[in-house]
Amino acid sequence: MSLHTAGTHAAAITVSPMLQRLADERATGALLRDGGTLFLEDGRIVHAESPATPGIDVLLTAGGRLPKEGWQEAVDRAGARRQVGRFLVESGRLADGELEICHLGAVFDAAFFALAPGSGPSRFRRGATHWIGSVRSVSASAVERETVRRRELLDTVWPYPALDTAPVVPRQAAPGQTVTPRQRALLDAADGVRTPAALSWLLGRPAFHTLLEVRRLAATGLVETPYDPQPPPPSSLPGWVTQVASPDVALLRRLRDALEATL
Repeated sequence: MSLHTAGTHAAAITVSPMLQRLADERATGALLRDGGTLFLEDGRIVHAESPATPGIDVLLTAGGRLPKEGWQEAVDRAGARRQVGRFLVESGRLADGELEICHLGAVFDAAFFALAPGSGPSRFRRGATHWIGSVRSVSASAVERETVRRRELLDTVWPYPALDTAPVVPRQAAPGQTVTPRQRALLDAADGVRTPAALSWLLGRPAFHTLLEVRRLAATGLVETPYDPQPPPPSSLPGWVTQVASPDVALLRRLRDALEATL
């Protein structure tokens, strides 16, 4: 599929009919779904948040760009006035461009999960606003196009969505196989219990980028892929025969790993 075709395909899809209707009405308020919330002003999206991804506060503080005390001061002094973003810039804690880039990243990240299929029914709270205040708005159609593009990108890299919610289980690298520093940090934090969402919070990274990295690692064999279990074929043999004949799963895994290491 060409880039032009992919863009046309993405633009033709309406992720949320209700969101488009609110954009056409130039509505102001909060669109609430199980996967997250989109805040609109005059029909444009001004903020988004989701429990599945770190918010702008985590993205700024975990990376060391802003001390936690500085963020808390901004919330305490400007949150009630819905001007936290403006306070961060006017107090000199962040440059205007820095805030806009981080804010847009957080908006697209949260919107990806808020607009996910099966995210439950949509509800609109008219007039609701967010305490971060005005930073930069983006059109609903742009958010929908980016959401579709991200879905397609994940499946292009490694089409196994079970990876997105399962614990990340690292695998030993093959001889000569290398990883980037960002991938190494993710693999070091993966303990076989943390999911991609938990890793994104721990590392202070956007959740979608973490999903994408996990799928890339799985595609290269550095992360286990949780395949959907297939039902066993019906057998006419007595149960004691199938139990005796069941293969040694650990042995088969070792054989598989040894074969993959030689490829």
